Amino acid sequence: MIADVLPLAHGLGQREDLPLPEDIFIITAATVLAVSFIALAVLWPKPRLEGTASAWRPLPGPLAGFFGSPGLRIACGIVGVLLLVIAIVALFIGPENPTDNFGSNLIFVEFWIGFVVASLLFGNVFRAFNPWLAIGEALRFHGRRAYPERLGYWPAAAGLLAFGLIELLPSARDEPRNAGIGAVVYTVLTLVAMWLYGARTWAARGEAFSVYFDLVGRISIFEVRDGRAGRRPILSGLTQWVPHAGSVALLAVLIGITTFDGFSSNSIWADVEAEVSAVFEDVGASITGALSGAATIGLLVAVGVVAGFYAAGIAGAKTVGGGFDAGELRNRFVHSLLPIAVVYVLAHYLTLLVFQGQAMTYLVSDPFGKGWDLFGTADGAIDFGVISQNLTWYLQVFFVVAGHVAALVLAHDRALVMYDNARLAVRSQYWMLLIMIGFTTLALWLLKSAGA
Repeated sequence: MIADVLPLAHGLGQREDLPLPEDIFIITAATVLAVSFIALAVLWPKPRLEGTASAWRPLPGPLAGFFGSPGLRIACGIVGVLLLVIAIVALFIGPENPTDNFGSNLIFVEFWIGFVVASLLFGNVFRAFNPWLAIGEALRFHGRRAYPERLGYWPAAAGLLAFGLIELLPSARDEPRNAGIGAVVYTVLTLVAMWLYGARTWAARGEAFSVYFDLVGRISIFEVRDGRAGRRPILSGLTQWVPHAGSVALLAVLIGITTFDGFSSNSIWADVEAEVSAVFEDVGASITGALSGAATIGLLVAVGVVAGFYAAGIAGAKTVGGGFDAGELRNRFVHSLLPIAVVYVLAHYLTLLVFQGQAMTYLVSDPFGKGWDLFGTADGAIDFGVISQNLTWYLQVFFVVAGHVAALVLAHDRALVMYDNARLAVRSQYWMLLIMIGFTTLALWLLKSAGA
């Protein structure tokens, strides 16, 4: 089951003997952030990321036109639609064990995690493969009414929260058919929304995965503009993102999903889960229902804690002055949370992608579990020796530290744009540094406790 594989995201049980205690890694990571903050204050006196839209350059030769061509996008869209259909069918008629189900693996491993890696490396590649956008554009869904500004990114945040529940709730995660029902419902709702507001408009604001992978792709150096692929300074795409209503909730949900997923394998959660589940059972819920109820509450609390962390940082920045209210500060710095959300995914799900991701090499030959061998790979197996437990830990620490340093860079660069002088800009980030150290410590503690 996916439930049995998820703990691999933290490391394969007890790690081999590390050269240093894991607590030393956490202290070192916090120190690296502090040193990075000082280096930014001294060596980064002017904005270097903001206003760099003109720094985009097309790829050399025919590459720019090829990777940005409408024909390639149409072909990718067809592939995306076919994969969606096959995944849904597999969820309904394939093996009941999620680990052996093509649809479960495609959605929870290759899609949810794999597209994060692809977006970091190559930009917003999901836009080309987006099955819902491909269908909406093929049906010429240009919209019947204007998209309400008050909705902002709230629909995307709600969609990601719903996906998080499907991923984490035993009642949905352990039964592929329930995930299939969720995929069908999401597809219908998405297409209705595209018909109402327009395919491209809904993809830009309301469709959860379009919004998510677009944000991740903004970290990359690659971007397609006007049908041509090109390069830009790393991280600069995030500075061009325009927040709307629900932006903070969107990022809090992204970080909260992975945070709770990590915490759910902790012994502390086991005790809490038992207490909360008992309450649900007392009112007549089944064991599975009680566990799902506890997980729902746990996920919502995790999202709230993340939002509270960020609110504390903003409240501290507001005390510095500069004439900015809390609402403006929240929106102006929210883009700095995206690298944190991304590295939480990379660190938490690293081994899930590396190991369970290999399952697709043989599941693709028998997507419906009917004994087929379409590509001659049905007898394949997972090689658990491709990455060691210690290397996994080193990579996890690296991802976490690098992501939080990137967040500090984005926040510092934005502060230099907003405040009158560099000294005031640096002072405004003292609280943000504390928040970043808090996120880093939380991430590494979760990984440590899961791998112990």
